Amino acid sequence: MTTPPKQRAGSVVILAAGHGKRMKSAKPKVLHPLCGRPMIAWVLDQALALEPERIVLVTGHGAAEVEKAVGEMGLGARVRFVRQEPQLGTGHALQVCLPELGADPGVTVVLYGDMPCLRPETLRALVATQAESARNGMAILTAVPDEPRGFGRILRDDAGHVTGIVEERDASPEQREIDEVNLGVYAFDGPGLVAALPKLSNKNAQGEYYLTDVLAAFVAGGRAVRAVELEDHEEGLGVNTLAHLAEARWALQLRILEGHLENGVYIEDPATTYIDHGVEIGAGTRVLPCSVIRSGVRIGKDCEVGPFAQLRVGAVLEDGAEIGNFVEVKNTRVGAHAKAKHLSYLGDGEICARSNIGAGTIFANYDGVKKHKTKLGERVFVGSGSVIVAPNTIGDGATTGAGAIVTRDSNIGAGEVWVGVPAKRLAGKSTGPASGTKKETRS
Repeated sequence: MTTPPKQRAGSVVILAAGHGKRMKSAKPKVLHPLCGRPMIAWVLDQALALEPERIVLVTGHGAAEVEKAVGEMGLGARVRFVRQEPQLGTGHALQVCLPELGADPGVTVVLYGDMPCLRPETLRALVATQAESARNGMAILTAVPDEPRGFGRILRDDAGHVTGIVEERDASPEQREIDEVNLGVYAFDGPGLVAALPKLSNKNAQGEYYLTDVLAAFVAGGRAVRAVELEDHEEGLGVNTLAHLAEARWALQLRILEGHLENGVYIEDPATTYIDHGVEIGAGTRVLPCSVIRSGVRIGKDCEVGPFAQLRVGAVLEDGAEIGNFVEVKNTRVGAHAKAKHLSYLGDGEICARSNIGAGTIFANYDGVKKHKTKLGERVFVGSGSVIVAPNTIGDGATTGAGAIVTRDSNIGAGEVWVGVPAKRLAGKSTGPASGTKKETRS
Protein backbone atom coordinates (compact mmCIF):
# COMPACT_ATOMS: atom_id res chain seq x y z
CA MET A 1 0.00 0.00 0.00
CA THR A 2 1.35 3.43 -0.97
CA THR A 3 2.04 5.54 2.10
CA PRO A 4 -0.56 8.34 2.14
CA PRO A 5 0.02 11.88 3.40
CA LYS A 6 -0.04 12.19 7.18
CA GLN A 7 -3.63 12.20 8.37
CA ARG A 8 -5.11 12.92 11.78
CA ALA A 9 -8.41 11.99 13.36
CA GLY A 10 -10.46 14.16 15.67
CA SER A 11 -11.58 11.19 17.75
CA VAL A 12 -10.81 7.48 17.96
CA VAL A 13 -13.27 5.11 19.63
CA ILE A 14 -11.97 1.67 20.59
CA LEU A 15 -14.61 -0.98 21.25
CA ALA A 16 -13.35 -3.33 23.98
CA ALA A 17 -16.43 -4.31 25.97
CA GLY A 18 -16.85 -7.89 24.74
CA HIS A 19 -16.75 -10.91 27.01
CA GLY A 20 -14.59 -13.09 24.76
CA LYS A 21 -16.27 -16.31 25.85
CA ARG A 22 -14.58 -18.32 23.12
CA MET A 23 -11.20 -17.54 24.68
CA LYS A 24 -12.25 -19.76 27.63
CA SER A 25 -10.26 -17.55 29.97
CA ALA A 26 -11.08 -15.51 33.07
CA LYS A 27 -8.81 -12.74 31.78
CA PRO A 28 -10.53 -10.00 29.75
CA LYS A 29 -9.90 -10.71 26.08
CA VAL A 30 -8.09 -7.46 25.35
CA LEU A 31 -5.58 -8.06 28.16
CA HIS A 32 -4.23 -11.31 26.74
CA PRO A 33 -0.51 -10.93 26.02
CA LEU A 34 0.95 -10.44 22.56
CA CYS A 35 4.73 -10.18 22.21
CA GLY A 36 5.31 -8.78 25.67
CA ARG A 37 2.34 -6.44 26.06
CA PRO A 38 -1.45 -6.67 26.37
CA MET A 39 -3.40 -6.88 23.12
CA ILE A 40 -5.12 -3.55 23.84
CA ALA A 41 -1.71 -1.81 23.85
CA TRP A 42 -1.27 -2.62 20.16
CA VAL A 43 -4.66 -1.07 19.39
CA LEU A 44 -3.88 2.02 21.46
CA ASP A 45 -0.75 2.44 19.33
CA GLN A 46 -2.99 2.37 16.25
CA ALA A 47 -5.10 5.13 17.76
CA LEU A 48 -2.10 7.24 18.81
CA ALA A 49 -0.66 7.03 15.30
CA LEU A 50 -3.64 9.12 14.13
CA GLU A 51 -2.81 11.88 16.66
CA PRO A 52 -6.44 12.34 17.72
CA GLU A 53 -7.74 14.98 20.06
CA ARG A 54 -9.40 12.26 22.13
CA ILE A 55 -9.38 8.48 22.48
CA VAL A 56 -12.50 6.88 23.93
CA LEU A 57 -12.16 3.31 25.16
CA VAL A 58 -15.45 1.44 25.59
CA THR A 59 -15.22 -1.21 28.32
CA GLY A 60 -17.68 -3.74 29.65
CA HIS A 61 -16.61 -7.21 30.72
CA GLY A 62 -13.73 -6.88 33.18
CA ALA A 63 -13.99 -3.10 32.88
CA ALA A 64 -12.13 -2.28 36.10
CA GLU A 65 -9.25 -4.60 35.19
CA VAL A 66 -8.98 -3.23 31.65
CA GLU A 67 -9.13 0.39 32.84
CA LYS A 68 -6.46 -0.27 35.46
CA ALA A 69 -4.14 -1.91 32.92
CA VAL A 70 -4.56 0.93 30.43
CA GLY A 71 -4.06 3.49 33.20
CA GLU A 72 -0.70 1.88 33.99
CA MET A 73 0.49 2.40 30.40
CA GLY A 74 1.22 6.06 31.12
CA LEU A 75 -1.29 7.58 28.71
CA GLY A 76 -2.81 9.76 31.41
CA ALA A 77 -5.85 11.79 30.39
CA ARG A 78 -5.41 10.92 26.70
CA VAL A 79 -7.75 7.94 27.09
CA ARG A 80 -11.30 8.42 28.31
CA PHE A 81 -13.23 5.40 29.55
CA VAL A 82 -16.90 4.73 28.85
CA ARG A 83 -18.65 1.62 30.16
CA GLN A 84 -21.19 -0.20 28.02
CA GLU A 85 -23.55 -2.05 30.33
CA PRO A 86 -25.33 -4.03 29.06
CA GLN A 87 -23.69 -4.73 25.70
CA LEU A 88 -26.37 -4.23 23.05
CA GLY A 89 -24.25 -4.14 19.90
CA THR A 90 -21.67 -1.97 18.20
CA GLY A 91 -24.14 0.83 17.51
CA HIS A 92 -25.08 0.90 21.18
CA ALA A 93 -21.37 1.08 22.07
CA LEU A 94 -21.08 4.30 20.07
CA GLN A 95 -24.33 5.64 21.53
CA VAL A 96 -22.92 5.47 25.07
CA CYS A 97 -19.93 7.50 23.82
CA LEU A 98 -22.04 10.47 22.71
CA PRO A 99 -21.43 12.53 25.88
CA GLU A 100 -17.66 12.20 25.36
CA LEU A 101 -17.80 12.88 21.62
CA GLY A 102 -19.93 16.03 21.81
CA ALA A 103 -21.67 17.67 18.87
CA ASP A 104 -18.59 17.77 16.61
CA PRO A 105 -15.95 15.13 17.40
CA GLY A 106 -14.18 15.68 14.10
CA VAL A 107 -13.32 12.74 11.87
CA THR A 108 -14.12 9.76 14.08
CA VAL A 109 -12.36 6.43 13.62
CA VAL A 110 -13.78 3.23 15.13
CA LEU A 111 -11.33 0.48 16.09
CA TYR A 112 -11.61 -2.80 17.98
CA GLY A 113 -9.68 -3.98 21.00
CA ASP A 114 -9.29 -7.43 19.46
CA MET A 115 -7.76 -6.33 16.12
CA PRO A 116 -4.10 -5.79 17.05
CA CYS A 117 -2.50 -6.20 13.60
CA LEU A 118 -3.74 -3.13 11.73
CA ARG A 119 -0.88 -0.94 10.56
CA PRO A 120 -0.88 2.84 11.12
CA GLU A 121 -0.43 3.45 7.39
CA THR A 122 -3.63 1.51 6.69
CA LEU A 123 -5.59 3.66 9.11
CA ARG A 124 -4.07 6.85 7.72
CA ALA A 125 -5.21 5.74 4.26
CA LEU A 126 -8.71 5.20 5.66
CA VAL A 127 -8.78 8.72 7.14
CA ALA A 128 -7.39 10.19 3.92
CA THR A 129 -10.13 8.45 1.94
CA GLN A 130 -12.78 9.88 4.26
CA ALA A 131 -11.27 13.34 3.83
CA GLU A 132 -11.46 12.99 0.05
CA SER A 133 -15.12 11.96 0.10
CA ALA A 134 -17.56 14.63 -0.94
CA ARG A 135 -20.57 15.65 1.16
CA ASN A 136 -18.92 14.83 4.53
CA GLY A 137 -19.09 11.08 4.07
CA MET A 138 -17.41 8.05 5.57
CA ALA A 139 -14.81 5.43 4.67
CA ILE A 140 -14.94 1.74 5.52
CA LEU A 141 -12.22 -0.92 5.60
CA THR A 142 -13.06 -4.01 3.53
CA ALA A 143 -11.36 -7.22 2.46
CA VAL A 144 -11.84 -10.13 0.09
CA PRO A 145 -10.78 -13.12 2.22
CA ASP A 146 -10.50 -16.71 1.07
CA GLU A 147 -13.33 -17.58 3.46
CA PRO A 148 -15.89 -14.79 4.03
CA ARG A 149 -17.94 -16.81 6.51
CA GLY A 150 -18.99 -14.85 9.58
CA PHE A 151 -18.44 -11.38 8.10
CA GLY A 152 -20.97 -8.79 7.02
CA ARG A 153 -21.14 -8.39 3.23
CA ILE A 154 -20.59 -5.16 1.30
CA LEU A 155 -23.53 -4.19 -0.93
CA ARG A 156 -22.83 -2.12 -4.06
CA ASP A 157 -24.99 -0.72 -6.85
CA ASP A 158 -24.44 -1.32 -10.57
CA ALA A 159 -21.98 1.57 -10.68
CA GLY A 160 -19.90 0.01 -7.88
CA HIS A 161 -20.87 2.52 -5.21
CA VAL A 162 -21.23 1.18 -1.67
CA THR A 163 -24.89 1.16 -0.69
CA GLY A 164 -24.97 -0.87 2.49
CA ILE A 165 -23.68 -3.67 4.71
CA VAL A 166 -25.70 -6.75 5.60
CA GLU A 167 -24.72 -8.95 8.54
CA GLU A 168 -24.34 -12.60 7.58
CA ARG A 169 -27.10 -13.75 9.91
CA ASP A 170 -29.48 -11.32 8.20
CA ALA A 171 -28.23 -11.92 4.64
CA SER A 172 -30.12 -13.70 1.90
CA PRO A 173 -28.49 -16.72 0.18
CA GLU A 174 -27.55 -14.47 -2.76
CA GLN A 175 -25.97 -11.88 -0.47
CA ARG A 176 -23.92 -14.56 1.26
CA GLU A 177 -22.25 -15.25 -2.07
CA ILE A 178 -20.68 -11.78 -2.01
CA ASP A 179 -16.94 -12.08 -1.35
CA GLU A 180 -16.19 -8.50 -0.23
CA VAL A 181 -16.64 -8.24 3.53
CA ASN A 182 -16.79 -5.56 6.17
CA LEU A 183 -14.00 -5.49 8.76
CA GLY A 184 -15.91 -3.11 11.04
CA VAL A 185 -13.29 -0.35 10.96
CA TYR A 186 -14.64 3.05 9.92
CA ALA A 187 -13.74 6.71 9.54
CA PHE A 188 -16.89 8.86 9.92
CA ASP A 189 -17.70 12.49 9.45
CA GLY A 190 -18.15 13.31 13.14
CA PRO A 191 -21.34 15.41 13.10
CA GLY A 192 -22.96 12.97 10.67
CA LEU A 193 -22.19 10.07 13.00
CA VAL A 194 -23.52 11.93 16.05
CA ALA A 195 -26.76 12.73 14.20
CA ALA A 196 -27.27 9.14 13.01
CA LEU A 197 -26.59 7.24 16.25
CA PRO A 198 -29.82 8.11 18.14
CA LYS A 199 -31.87 6.90 15.16
CA LEU A 200 -30.54 3.33 15.12
CA SER A 201 -33.02 0.47 15.46
CA ASN A 202 -32.61 -3.00 16.99
CA LYS A 203 -35.12 -4.70 14.68
CA ASN A 204 -32.85 -7.48 13.48
CA ALA A 205 -32.06 -11.13 14.19
CA GLN A 206 -29.93 -10.31 17.23
CA GLY A 207 -32.05 -7.53 18.68
CA GLU A 208 -28.96 -5.32 18.71
CA TYR A 209 -28.07 -1.84 17.49
CA TYR A 210 -25.73 -2.24 14.53
CA LEU A 211 -23.13 0.39 13.72
CA THR A 212 -23.40 -0.79 10.13
CA ASP A 213 -26.83 0.87 9.98
CA VAL A 214 -25.10 4.25 10.18
CA LEU A 215 -23.80 3.54 6.69
CA ALA A 216 -27.38 3.13 5.49
CA ALA A 217 -28.23 6.48 7.07
CA PHE A 218 -25.30 8.13 5.28
CA VAL A 219 -26.38 6.67 1.93
CA ALA A 220 -29.98 7.75 2.50
CA GLY A 221 -28.78 11.26 3.34
CA GLY A 222 -26.76 11.52 0.15
CA ARG A 223 -23.40 11.33 1.94
CA ALA A 224 -20.51 9.63 0.14
CA VAL A 225 -19.40 6.20 1.33
CA ARG A 226 -16.02 4.93 0.12
CA ALA A 227 -14.30 1.60 0.71
CA VAL A 228 -10.60 0.94 1.30
CA GLU A 229 -9.76 -2.67 0.52
CA LEU A 230 -7.16 -4.23 2.78
CA GLU A 231 -4.22 -5.58 0.77
CA ASP A 232 -2.69 -7.69 3.54
CA HIS A 233 -5.40 -9.88 5.02
CA GLU A 234 -3.25 -10.57 8.09
CA GLU A 235 -3.88 -7.02 9.23
CA GLY A 236 -7.57 -7.79 9.57
CA LEU A 237 -7.12 -10.65 12.04
CA GLY A 238 -9.70 -10.50 14.79
CA VAL A 239 -8.95 -12.40 17.99
CA ASN A 240 -11.85 -14.47 19.27
CA THR A 241 -10.06 -17.67 20.33
CA LEU A 242 -6.65 -18.65 21.65
CA ALA A 243 -5.91 -20.03 18.19
CA HIS A 244 -6.59 -16.57 16.75
CA LEU A 245 -4.33 -15.10 19.45
CA ALA A 246 -1.51 -17.38 18.29
CA GLU A 247 -2.05 -16.24 14.67
CA ALA A 248 -1.92 -12.60 15.69
CA ARG A 249 1.18 -13.18 17.82
CA TRP A 250 3.04 -14.70 14.89
CA ALA A 251 1.99 -11.87 12.54
CA LEU A 252 3.29 -9.27 15.01
CA GLN A 253 6.39 -11.34 15.82
CA LEU A 254 7.35 -11.36 12.13
CA ARG A 255 7.16 -7.58 12.03
CA ILE A 256 9.40 -7.30 15.09
CA LEU A 257 11.95 -9.73 13.63
CA GLU A 258 11.92 -7.98 10.25
CA GLY A 259 12.57 -4.66 12.00
CA HIS A 260 15.66 -6.02 13.74
CA LEU A 261 16.93 -7.67 10.57
CA GLU A 262 16.60 -4.36 8.72
CA ASN A 263 18.63 -2.71 11.51
CA GLY A 264 21.57 -5.07 11.06
CA VAL A 265 20.78 -7.75 13.64
CA TYR A 266 21.67 -11.25 12.42
CA ILE A 267 18.87 -13.65 13.36
CA GLU A 268 19.92 -17.10 12.25
CA ASP A 269 16.52 -18.78 12.46
CA PRO A 270 13.56 -16.38 12.77
CA ALA A 271 11.14 -19.32 13.01
CA THR A 272 12.54 -20.31 16.43
CA THR A 273 13.42 -16.85 17.75
CA TYR A 274 11.06 -14.93 20.04
CA ILE A 275 11.65 -11.22 20.56
CA ASP A 276 9.10 -9.08 22.38
CA HIS A 277 7.96 -5.56 21.57
CA GLY A 278 10.29 -2.78 22.67
CA VAL A 279 13.53 -4.77 22.80
CA GLU A 280 16.61 -2.77 21.75
CA ILE A 281 19.35 -4.62 19.84
CA GLY A 282 22.47 -3.07 18.33
CA ALA A 283 23.77 -3.73 14.83
CA GLY A 284 26.12 -6.66 14.39
CA THR A 285 24.57 -8.71 17.18
CA ARG A 286 23.92 -12.39 16.42
CA VAL A 287 20.81 -14.09 17.78
CA LEU A 288 21.06 -17.85 17.47
CA PRO A 289 18.17 -20.36 17.28
CA CYS A 290 15.67 -21.05 20.06
CA SER A 291 16.38 -17.83 21.94
CA VAL A 292 13.76 -15.86 23.88
CA ILE A 293 14.24 -12.13 24.44
CA ARG A 294 11.53 -10.56 26.56
CA SER A 295 10.26 -7.01 26.78
CA GLY A 296 12.49 -4.65 28.75
CA VAL A 297 15.82 -6.00 27.42
CA ARG A 298 18.61 -3.89 25.89
CA ILE A 299 21.41 -5.45 23.85
CA GLY A 300 24.40 -3.55 22.50
CA LYS A 301 26.39 -3.96 19.30
CA ASP A 302 28.25 -7.09 18.24
CA CYS A 303 26.83 -9.29 20.99
CA GLU A 304 25.91 -12.96 20.73
CA VAL A 305 22.77 -14.51 22.21
CA GLY A 306 21.93 -18.18 22.20
CA PRO A 307 21.24 -20.78 21.16
CA PHE A 308 18.59 -21.67 23.76
CA ALA A 309 19.11 -18.50 25.80
CA GLN A 310 16.50 -16.47 27.67
CA LEU A 311 16.88 -12.77 28.42
CA ARG A 312 14.22 -11.42 30.78
CA VAL A 313 13.17 -7.95 31.86
CA GLY A 314 16.06 -5.77 33.04
CA ALA A 315 18.76 -7.69 31.21
CA VAL A 316 21.34 -5.38 29.61
CA LEU A 317 24.16 -6.62 27.40
CA GLU A 318 26.89 -4.11 26.67
CA ASP A 319 28.78 -4.18 23.38
CA GLY A 320 30.40 -7.51 22.61
CA ALA A 321 28.84 -9.45 25.50
CA GLU A 322 28.01 -13.12 24.91
CA ILE A 323 25.18 -15.16 26.43
CA GLY A 324 25.19 -18.78 25.35
CA ASN A 325 23.12 -21.93 25.44
CA PHE A 326 20.72 -22.51 28.33
CA VAL A 327 21.68 -19.28 30.08
CA GLU A 328 18.95 -17.16 31.70
CA VAL A 329 19.60 -13.51 32.50
CA LYS A 330 17.20 -11.35 34.51
CA ASN A 331 17.71 -7.80 35.80
CA THR A 332 21.45 -8.10 35.26
CA ARG A 333 23.92 -5.92 33.39
CA VAL A 334 26.54 -7.89 31.49
CA GLY A 335 29.57 -5.77 30.71
CA ALA A 336 31.39 -5.30 27.44
CA HIS A 337 32.90 -8.56 26.15
CA ALA A 338 31.87 -10.47 29.27
CA LYS A 339 30.75 -14.06 28.67
CA ALA A 340 28.34 -16.58 30.13
CA LYS A 341 28.31 -19.36 27.58
CA HIS A 342 26.68 -22.36 29.24
CA LEU A 343 23.92 -23.48 31.62
CA SER A 344 23.76 -20.54 34.04
CA TYR A 345 21.25 -18.35 35.89
CA LEU A 346 22.25 -14.72 36.35
CA GLY A 347 19.60 -12.85 38.32
CA ASP A 348 19.88 -9.37 39.86
CA GLY A 349 23.51 -8.84 39.06
CA GLU A 350 26.16 -6.57 37.66
CA ILE A 351 29.00 -8.13 35.70
CA CYS A 352 31.78 -5.84 34.58
CA ALA A 353 33.79 -5.97 31.38
CA ARG A 354 35.58 -9.11 30.20
CA SER A 355 34.49 -11.30 33.09
CA ASN A 356 33.89 -14.97 32.37
CA ILE A 357 31.08 -17.02 33.91
CA GLY A 358 31.72 -20.77 33.91
CA ALA A 359 29.12 -23.40 33.06
CA GLY A 360 26.53 -24.12 35.73
CA THR A 361 26.95 -20.85 37.63
CA ILE A 362 24.03 -19.57 39.70
CA PHE A 363 23.47 -16.14 41.19
CA ALA A 364 21.37 -17.17 44.22
CA ASN A 365 19.52 -13.87 44.42
CA TYR A 366 16.43 -14.76 46.48
CA ASP A 367 16.41 -15.49 50.20
CA GLY A 368 12.72 -16.36 50.37
CA VAL A 369 11.68 -12.82 51.23
CA LYS A 370 13.80 -10.37 49.23
CA LYS A 371 16.01 -10.38 46.17
CA HIS A 372 19.62 -9.26 46.50
CA LYS A 373 22.34 -8.18 44.10
CA THR A 374 25.62 -9.78 43.03
CA LYS A 375 28.39 -7.52 41.70
CA LEU A 376 31.39 -8.79 39.75
CA GLY A 377 34.32 -6.56 38.83
CA GLU A 378 36.32 -6.62 35.62
CA ARG A 379 38.02 -9.80 34.38
CA VAL A 380 36.52 -11.96 37.11
CA PHE A 381 36.69 -15.70 36.42
CA VAL A 382 33.83 -17.71 37.95
CA GLY A 383 34.60 -21.42 37.89
CA SER A 384 32.13 -23.98 36.60
CA GLY A 385 29.37 -24.95 39.01
CA SER A 386 29.86 -21.96 41.31
CA VAL A 387 26.95 -20.66 43.40
CA ILE A 388 27.24 -17.04 44.48
CA VAL A 389 24.77 -16.25 47.26
CA ALA A 390 23.64 -12.63 47.20
CA PRO A 391 24.28 -10.03 48.38
CA ASN A 392 27.91 -10.35 47.35
CA THR A 393 30.73 -8.65 45.53
CA ILE A 394 33.70 -10.14 43.73
CA GLY A 395 36.59 -7.81 43.01
CA ASP A 396 38.48 -7.20 39.78
CA GLY A 397 40.50 -10.16 38.55
CA ALA A 398 39.27 -12.55 41.26
CA THR A 399 38.62 -16.28 40.71
CA THR A 400 36.29 -18.87 42.17
CA GLY A 401 37.20 -22.53 41.81
CA ALA A 402 34.92 -25.11 40.22
CA GLY A 403 31.98 -25.97 42.48
CA ALA A 404 32.63 -23.11 44.90
CA ILE A 405 29.73 -22.01 47.13
CA VAL A 406 30.34 -18.35 47.88
CA THR A 407 28.17 -17.54 50.90
CA ARG A 408 26.45 -14.21 51.27
CA ASP A 409 28.51 -11.12 52.11
CA SER A 410 31.80 -12.95 51.46
CA ASN A 411 32.88 -9.95 49.37
CA ILE A 412 35.88 -11.43 47.59
CA GLY A 413 38.73 -8.97 47.14
CA ALA A 414 40.47 -8.03 43.91
CA GLY A 415 42.72 -10.78 42.58
CA GLU A 416 41.78 -13.29 45.29
CA VAL A 417 41.15 -16.99 44.63
CA TRP A 418 38.33 -18.70 46.56
CA VAL A 419 37.57 -22.42 46.50
CA GLY A 420 35.52 -25.01 48.38
CA VAL A 421 32.17 -25.46 50.13
CA PRO A 422 31.72 -22.99 51.67
CA ALA A 423 34.29 -21.10 49.63
CA LYS A 424 37.33 -19.75 51.44
CA ARG A 425 40.25 -17.70 50.26
CA LEU A 426 43.10 -19.86 49.03
CA ALA A 427 46.07 -18.60 51.02
CA GLY A 428 49.02 -17.40 49.00
CA LYS A 429 47.10 -17.48 45.74
CA SER A 430 46.09 -14.47 43.74
CA THR A 431 45.51 -13.71 40.09
CA GLY A 432 44.69 -10.87 37.75
CA PRO A 433 45.32 -7.19 38.55
CA ALA A 434 46.07 -7.77 42.23
CA SER A 435 49.04 -10.03 41.42
CA GLY A 436 50.33 -7.92 38.57
CA THR A 437 49.84 -10.77 36.07
CA LYS A 438 47.54 -10.81 33.09
CA LYS A 439 44.80 -13.43 33.39
CA GLU A 440 43.43 -15.14 30.32
CA THR A 441 39.65 -15.00 29.95
CA ARG A 442 38.29 -18.49 29.24
CA SER A 443 34.90 -19.67 28.05
